[in-house]
Amino acid sequence: MVLEQWLESPYYQYFCGETFFQHDFPCHPTSLVKWRKRLGEEGCEWLLTQTIQAGLKLKVIKSASLKRVIVDTTVQEKNITFPTDAKLYNKARQQLTQVAKDLAITLRQTYDKACHELMPKIGRYGHAKQYKRMRKAIKQVKGFLGRVLRDLDRQVKRQGLTLTQKQEDTLNQAYRLLKQTRQSKNKLYSLHEPNVDCISKGKAHKRYEFGVKASIAVTAKESFIVGARSYPGNPYDGHTLKDQLQQVETLTGKKPETCFVDRGYKGSGVEDIKVLVTGQKRGVPKKEKRWMGRRNSVEPIIGHLKSDGKLRRCFLKGILGDAMNVILSACGQNLRKLLKWLYCAPYFGVFLRRLWLKIIFPTENSKNSMALLA
Repeated sequence: MVLEQWLESPYYQYFCGETFFQHDFPCHPTSLVKWRKRLGEEGCEWLLTQTIQAGLKLKVIKSASLKRVIVDTTVQEKNITFPTDAKLYNKARQQLTQVAKDLAITLRQTYDKACHELMPKIGRYGHAKQYKRMRKAIKQVKGFLGRVLRDLDRQVKRQGLTLTQKQEDTLNQAYRLLKQTRQSKNKLYSLHEPNVDCISKGKAHKRYEFGVKASIAVTAKESFIVGARSYPGNPYDGHTLKDQLQQVETLTGKKPETCFVDRGYKGSGVEDIKVLVTGQKRGVPKKEKRWMGRRNSVEPIIGHLKSDGKLRRCFLKGILGDAMNVILSACGQNLRKLLKWLYCAPYFGVFLRRLWLKIIFPTENSKNSMALLA
């Protein structure tokens, strides 16, 4: 996708140093994927460290600002379709049919035609609030999956065939789908991304989000990102705070003294760093009370990460892809802030210089205005 954009955009090519318009890819499309995997999570953290060091050198942030940080969590959604039982059953059945075809196994029946007719009906029944018919149709699709799975498993054992790891995972996922119920824990929401979690953040417009929990740490003064991590398994926010603060110390080289969090972090268990929760009254000095008003400044940063960066939806595969996408999104946000600072700093310096000259050497108009004010 990136190379396709590069191929059709002359601006991208000029930015990369090309003199003439190119009609071929500059590298193989898989090179970026291989480079990213070779980089790993530690390499992404090193990149984030470099953006922090650049911010300190350019004086975008001060070293004293690293003493106070704000931590909050959000959801990084995965690139999956909204999970429903019918879609999962039908997709698993199609994958089992493909496994049988790869193994040259002739199934008694694949139920392709029956599912092709039932799947649209399920959506129409739900739209018409005919839930009894809808549940009956879903039960039929589930039965088709069970029949295909048992038939395939039977013939594999009878013929003594050896399955690959991918084929075994397909069969195990089908068994897992058949066993899970509405009250089951650790449900399977996607066949190609089995580690996706269902997370509810209490949003009115989006009750459930399917992805991974991401933690973001920013400085309290400049809102510069100094830490970003992903937490698979949907842990409690308070249990992620200690790990997040440890990452901040590792990346910045300085241990934070005060951390501002919302009420979801109650009972975090962090003792060596002062944790101030929103709404806390007792034991809060006046100076820290003023800083507690900055707690909400992390929210627009998360919004920028999702709208301007790639945190809204993760297209990278697996748990490693989730972790890398969060950190790389944080790197991008810091780089955008640094570029904006470099762009605005010269103009800001000229403005201050002119203002200072007007104060030192006032003109006649300014003298008259000052006389009127006197």
